[in-house]
Amino acid sequence: MAQNVHNDGRTQPSYYCLKTSNPGTSITRANSISPFPPKVWRFRRMSTSSVNSSLDSGASQKADEMIVAITGATGFVGKRLVRRLQADNHRVRVLTRSRSKALSIFPVKDYPGLEIAEEPEWGNCIQGSTAVVNLAGTPVSQRWSPEIKKDIKESRIRVTSKVVDLINSSQDELCPKVLINATAIGYYGTSETSVFDENSPSGNDYLAEVCREWEAAALRVNKDVRTVLIRIGIVLGKEGGALANMIPMFKMFAGGPMGSGRQWLSWIHVDDMVNLIYEALSNPAYKGVFNGTAPNPVRLSELCNHLGSALGRPSWLPVPEFVLKFVLGEGACVVLEGQNVIPARAKELGFPFKYTDVREALRSIISEKTQA
Repeated sequence: MAQNVHNDGRTQPSYYCLKTSNPGTSITRANSISPFPPKVWRFRRMSTSSVNSSLDSGASQKADEMIVAITGATGFVGKRLVRRLQADNHRVRVLTRSRSKALSIFPVKDYPGLEIAEEPEWGNCIQGSTAVVNLAGTPVSQRWSPEIKKDIKESRIRVTSKVVDLINSSQDELCPKVLINATAIGYYGTSETSVFDENSPSGNDYLAEVCREWEAAALRVNKDVRTVLIRIGIVLGKEGGALANMIPMFKMFAGGPMGSGRQWLSWIHVDDMVNLIYEALSNPAYKGVFNGTAPNPVRLSELCNHLGSALGRPSWLPVPEFVLKFVLGEGACVVLEGQNVIPARAKELGFPFKYTDVREALRSIISEKTQA
C-alpha cells in the first residue's frame, strides 16, 4: 500500500475515496490523518485537495461541526436523521452490513461527503466520531416464529454490544463523547389503564425483556461517554413505520382499526423523532432515559378516524383480532396491545415538539411529498 509523508516525517497509508466531481465516477486516493485509516467509501463533489483537507479532524474542524456514526441509517428514522445532519453540514458515517443497500438508499449525487462502512470497518469510523447513534434492529411487526423472536433480541443486543465494545476500545483522544441508543416503549409492557413515564418499572412480557437486555448492553459503555437511551414509540411518517402499511389500505377504502381499536397508541411524528435525537446529540443536558413519544397519546380508533379524514376515506373496516393472530401469531401483540407513554423528560427540558396533535401530524404527513 502506498504511503504519504507528512512534514514531521510521519508516514501513513492511503485509502480509496469515491469521487464524483465528473460524470464518470472514479476511484481516487485520499489521505487520512488517522494512523488507522477507515476502509470506507467517501463521496465528494470537490477536488482531491479539498478531500484531503476535509479529512483532517484536528483544529480545522469547525467548533460546532459533529461527526456522527449511525447504525440503522438505512431505516425509516435513520434516513431522515442522515438528511437532517447533512443539511446542517455535519459529517455522517453510515455503519452498515451492506454497502450496496446503503448506496441504493444514499445515492452519491444526493449525499456528497457521506461515508459508508461495512461491519469490519466500523471501528475505524467510530474512532474519531463526535457521537454514535445506534438505531439497528430487526423489525418487530411480523410473524414471530421462534427464529424471528431470537433475531429480534439478538440483532439488537449483538449490534449494541459491538458498538459499545468499539467505543470502549477507542483511543482516548478519538473516543466518541456521546452515545444515543434506541430502545422502545415496549420496555413498559402493555396496559389499558396505566400511564407510563421514564421512571415507570419495566413490564413482564417478551418485548419488555428484549428492551431491558438491549438497554443493559448500551449501559456497558465507558462512563465518560454521555449516554442517552430513547424509548421510541410508534413513529408516524409516509416513508415507513405503521402508516406505510395503513395508508394504501385506506386509499383502497379498506381502512380501519385493528382489533378493538381501544388500545393506546403512543405516537410521534418522524420529524419530532429526528429532532429529539438531534437535540440529544448536541445538548449536554440530555442524559439517561427519554421517551420518544408525543405528549398526547391516542386510542388507535382515533388515529384511524383522523387518518381517514386526512385521506378523504372512511375508517370503517376493522381488522378482527383473530385475523391478526392468524397472520402474525404471537407478534399480533404489537398491534393489539398498547401503552400510554408520556415524554416527561423531554417536556422537562423544554423540547419543542412540532406536532402534539395527531390530527395535525397526519395532515402534515399526507401532504408531504415522498422523498427517495
